[in-house]
Amino acid sequence: MIRTYALLAWAWTRAAAQYRVSFALMAAGAFVIGGLDIAVIWVIFANTDSLAGFGPAEVMFLYGTSELAFAISDMLFGNVDRISQHIKAGTLDVMLVRPVATWAQVAADRFGPHRIGRVVMAAAVLGVALARLDIPLGRAWMVPVMVVSGIVIFTSMFTLGGALQFLLTDAPEVANAFTYGGAMLNQYPLSVYDPRIVQGLTYVLPLAFVNWRPGLYVLDRPDPLGLPSWTGLLAPAAALALAAVAALAWRAGIRRYRSTGS
Repeated sequence: MIRTYALLAWAWTRAAAQYRVSFALMAAGAFVIGGLDIAVIWVIFANTDSLAGFGPAEVMFLYGTSELAFAISDMLFGNVDRISQHIKAGTLDVMLVRPVATWAQVAADRFGPHRIGRVVMAAAVLGVALARLDIPLGRAWMVPVMVVSGIVIFTSMFTLGGALQFLLTDAPEVANAFTYGGAMLNQYPLSVYDPRIVQGLTYVLPLAFVNWRPGLYVLDRPDPLGLPSWTGLLAPAAALALAAVAALAWRAGIRRYRSTGS
């Protein structure tokens, strides 16, 4: 499946490279859009010294880890939650008869390499934040684990959103509310939200394990909900659990699919 995905993604990348000016402009646009989020954070800290008890560097760290994970996941696998377009057009039928995993085909379809601009912006923000923070090596190892776990969590969310569209083909926005909406929630310390929201993002949809709970461990900050700091180390387990649920949901959606009838 990995080889098939890589071949399809490379084919779309070569196609995009044929229009170099357009590709460069779209990549620059993605970079600028990511910069707008940073501008909002700068505006906030131009009027206050802390946000829910977190300083500028700490907020940039939480933003950078979440945004980098989401940007990579969106670039590589974000097309999965656009499967309703294939269902309506009947092109999913073609994918199903090929001896290749349907998920890989959907994920790689119309692969957009221009999204690398957003990845670069997020990586730059995370790099600046890490340079300003004094994180001991005993905790710094968790940072790449956070990013990888976040990629798995967001990819699982995209997959769940795609599976949902086998039932709600006319409402992909419902899925986007959890994928893109969840990414926006994670841009700031979750302590700015109602505790019930934080509990939901911890025990129902484990988006808190993208950057919040492991971030508290890395920053050596107490958990507002009173959970022990070692719960931040459960990010990989939460990611794998959500991935298993997403895989089951995807398989159930594929089995339920009965073609467009056209």
